[in-house]
Amino acid sequence: MAGTAAGAKASAPEQLAIVVPCYNEEEVLRIASKALREVLEDLAGKRKIAAESFVLFVDDGSRDRTWELIEEEHGRYPGQIRGVKLAGNVGHQFALTAGLMAAKDMSDVTVSIDADLQDDVTAIEEMIDRFHAGNDLVYGVRRERKSDTFFKRTSAQAFYKLLGAMGVKTVYNHADFRLMSKRAVEQLSGYRETNLFLRGIMPLIGYSSEKVYYDRKERVAGESKYPLKKMLALAFNGISSFSVKPISLIMGIGLAIVLLSLLASVYAFFSYFTGKVVPGWTSLILSIWFFGGLQLLAIGMVGQYIGKIYMEVKRRPRYNIEKVLTEEADGKRREP
Repeated sequence: MAGTAAGAKASAPEQLAIVVPCYNEEEVLRIASKALREVLEDLAGKRKIAAESFVLFVDDGSRDRTWELIEEEHGRYPGQIRGVKLAGNVGHQFALTAGLMAAKDMSDVTVSIDADLQDDVTAIEEMIDRFHAGNDLVYGVRRERKSDTFFKRTSAQAFYKLLGAMGVKTVYNHADFRLMSKRAVEQLSGYRETNLFLRGIMPLIGYSSEKVYYDRKERVAGESKYPLKKMLALAFNGISSFSVKPISLIMGIGLAIVLLSLLASVYAFFSYFTGKVVPGWTSLILSIWFFGGLQLLAIGMVGQYIGKIYMEVKRRPRYNIEKVLTEEADGKRREP
């Protein structure tokens, strides 16, 4: 089987792994399993993928019955459903990476998708077609954001524009719904940073890529695992992991304030010698507060970067795998 997108469709269909990170998804897991198994059966019937293709659920330290349901689905459909259980909750980006790394040695091509099924599973077929056309990366891109609230829509647009202004390369309106060839995943394995932002890493891989547009749906069940706090943390992580422009911006602001201070000094001396000095207690206090706040902001920004360096140099494992459910060639279940 071909492990890369070489430009022409291989004689034997490639084995597809659909990687699904899960955190407290007991309400939606069986629905997702059924929908994704139907996608595999349809594509295998059309000989676009191998019959041995599978769905790989990654349990990110869930506190509900998510892993229990994954085991049940694996028991019913051992050839189609596999699972990875992480030892603890490490976050969506690491859980997704763990799934991709596990699938890398078991498949020729991977598609990552969230368990809530808001991403259109029917777009997977077009992704496979683009892969067969010679693309190693195929991005699932939202066609529009009409279904979002005004706040979420405007904040998302501001997020992508801010990333672009900071020099971070991303695909507009793309999250983590994407296809990757085997060699693209192998290249991803070389990016070992602890502060992981996959949307920014993908364009750095550099292989041929294409976009597939789709309409995002409502969540079929359960609640979103990405509240405002997590979205803001992801945005800051994306900016600070790929750009030093915030520090440069603070330096520019500091320089501008120094120049303004020099002008203010000239004005103060002029007022003193002309006898127009007016006691300015209010302006003095406001200046102290302003510059004090600016200094704390600058120190905090620099501290964030130093903290990231601190986390990187320790080189701790990004995740620990507790269990793996897979189907070996002899049909036996493996649970290391």
